[in-house]
Parts: sequence; structure tokens; C-alpha cells
Amino acid sequence: MKVKILLALTMLFFMLQSCNDETDGEFVMVNVATPKYMTKEALRSSVEITLPLPIIESGKIYVYKDLVLVNDIENGIHIIDNSNPESPKKVACIKMEANNDMEIKGDYLYVDSLMDLVIFDISNIHDIKEVTRLKDVFPAYVVMPFMDDLVYDYTNHTQNANEIIVGWKVTQEKRSMEEIENLNTRFMDVVAFAESNASVGQGGSLAKFKIVDDYLYAVDSHNINIFNIEKLADPQQSSSIFAGFDIETIFNKGNYLFLGSMRGMYIYDIESPAMPQLVSEFQHGTACDPVVVDDEYAYITLRAGNSCGALDSSLQIVDITDLYNPKLKKSYAMDNPYGLGIKNNLLFICDGNSGLKVYDKTNVEDLQLVDHFKDINTFDVIPLDNHLLMIGEEVLYQYTYSDGGINLLSQFSLN
Repeated sequence: MKVKILLALTMLFFMLQSCNDETDGEFVMVNVATPKYMTKEALRSSVEITLPLPIIESGKIYVYKDLVLVNDIENGIHIIDNSNPESPKKVACIKMEANNDMEIKGDYLYVDSLMDLVIFDISNIHDIKEVTRLKDVFPAYVVMPFMDDLVYDYTNHTQNANEIIVGWKVTQEKRSMEEIENLNTRFMDVVAFAESNASVGQGGSLAKFKIVDDYLYAVDSHNINIFNIEKLADPQQSSSIFAGFDIETIFNKGNYLFLGSMRGMYIYDIESPAMPQLVSEFQHGTACDPVVVDDEYAYITLRAGNSCGALDSSLQIVDITDLYNPKLKKSYAMDNPYGLGIKNNLLFICDGNSGLKVYDKTNVEDLQLVDHFKDINTFDVIPLDNHLLMIGEEVLYQYTYSDGGINLLSQFSLN
């Protein structure tokens, strides 16, 4: 689904570019994504525990005890000592290819590395150890880069039978319209081929991993992958169930999982934890979609543009008092929203380049903006008991709660 939307938007852009006087004849400037290949053996042996390193591209955040973990998209995890939120310190880095998600229980860190689930013992943060690896439990699919004016170039490397794609390199290059058309045709051929073949921490709204009691739920684009983690260092794959299409995020509330997808929100009952049962589905227009919930409402941010498909970005508030019949309560226009979080009567929305917005949600039909931190790039938030964490563009922000709003506590560069 994402691929088809991306291709349509890409071709529309190039048709418009061909009519632009600034193009050089039949050539246009584009972003070219070339795949990075490795063998499975090389991928699995590439894990390295190092001293702190600069981050390349900050992704999701996770909090466990006094630690903050920041995903370096497709490159591993940076670990920060946050025992003093006014002065956090980086203490270690887990370098690993094709990593995007994480969860922790009882000092065991569960992370993805493309098709594998990898478990680390982090009881001694200065002596992190890989203890278990469950091989080939996820689809061997690397998230493709999505940005304006993008083409995929597979022509510079002949893929060997034992190699897989583990990442992408994006460069700006001038390419001819004919070459772009050929690359897009080859791209669709490649996609068609691929489609035929204890103490628990807290993650943000963009998480794809979620631990509930003795089970780890990990979503990919179509499935809920379920692992029994009763023995923390020796998890067992329980089952994998088809859950929907284009699933992007997972959120837990009580005995229910709320899955955010590009098409809508799926609600699953996990009273029988090894066999989630579909309760209902709330559909919206195609858009990128994280979700969080409270006792009465689900809050969904829909991001338009690029691969997301929708024309307008918004916050949708869905009445879930009847879980079998969720209904749209109210919709609010947004600029470019990503993650979101809730704390008591406050709703926090990371609205991309428009900054962090804080609303009083006492009356969901009339949200009141109580704070707006502009001129920062925002990605995801985690509302903790005593303060708020927010990840931006290679920056970790922390805020204290105040009467009806928040105040900046610290700003920590990840580079």
C-alpha cells in the first residue's frame, strides 16, 4: 500500500518537474535511494557495544528506571543516564543494523534487528551483553525512506542469493526523466517479487513493540507477532496472527491493544494473551497514524504528505466507551503531526516542524491550547509521572508539569 502511494506521488512530481523551466532539459534533481546489502551472517555478527557516539538520526524513545534509550534509526540504540533530568549523560551505545524498536522488562532489553528478535542483559549498563537471538521471526523487510522527489536505484549492485537489504543511502543527484521512469519500473518489479516471498519500561506512541505481563507483542505491517517472555532471557515465539493492513504502532490499555495503521485503528482483546481477538475497527482516510487512549477516547494523529497518502493532517478523537462501536467524536486540523501522549487532562502533540502543542482535553469537543513550544522539530513524547520527555531532531527535551501546562527543564543534544 505504501509503495503504491509513494510511486503515484513520485510520478506526479516528475510530471510537474518536466514542465518546470528550472529543469535542465530532460534532467531533474532528485533524491536517490540506493540499498545497502549484507549477508545474514554479517548482519548478526555486526552487533557492537561501544562508548557513547554521536547520533545519526534520532527515532523512537523509551524510558526504563533512570535510563532513556534513543533509537538511532536503522543503526542501533543510544543509552542515557537520566538520574538527573537537568543534566542527562550518555553512557553507552548498542550499534546494530536495521534496528527501530525496543522494549524492556526486568533488565532485559528486547530489540528488533530486521528479521531477528535480539535480547540484551542491561543489568550492568557498563557491561551490556547479548544473551539470546531468535532468528527469522519477523519479515526481512527494511523500512524504505520516504521523502519528496525520491527514486530507488537498484542498478549499481548485483544482489547475491545470500544477501539481504539492511538499509538505504540517500543522495541528491541529477537524473534524466527516462532513467527515472526505468528506475521506477524496476522498483515496482522488486516490490512485486518481495511481496510474493518484570519491571517494564515505557515507550512513546510510535512504538511497534509492547510488553504486557508475560507477553511481548511486536507488530509488523500486517501481523501481531506474539512472544512468551515468562523466562525473560529465553523468550519463545508463541504465534503470529494477521491483524490488518499497513500497521504502524501499538498501544496498550488494560486488556486491549490499539493498533494504529494507515487505514484506521484496530482494537484487539488480549484477555487470552496468546490469542488476541479482534474487537472492532475504526476507519479513516489513508494517512500515517499513531494512537493513544484514555478511559473514554482514542486520540489519533493523521499525517498527510509523502507516503502517507492523505491531503490534510489532523487530530481525530474517537469515542471508545463502546469498544465494539468506536465513533468519531471530533477532528482538529494539524500541520504535520507525529507522536502524541496524554497525562491527566493534558494532551501533548508533536506537530513536526510546528513544535510541541499542549492542550487541555477536559472537553474533547473544545480543546484548549495551553502551551505551544514553537521553532523546534518534534517527533515523539513520553509523559512520565513527574515530567515529560520529548524527542526532536537529535535533541532530547524534558519538561516539568506546571498548573495547566509545562516548563522546559533541560535540553540535551544527542550529537
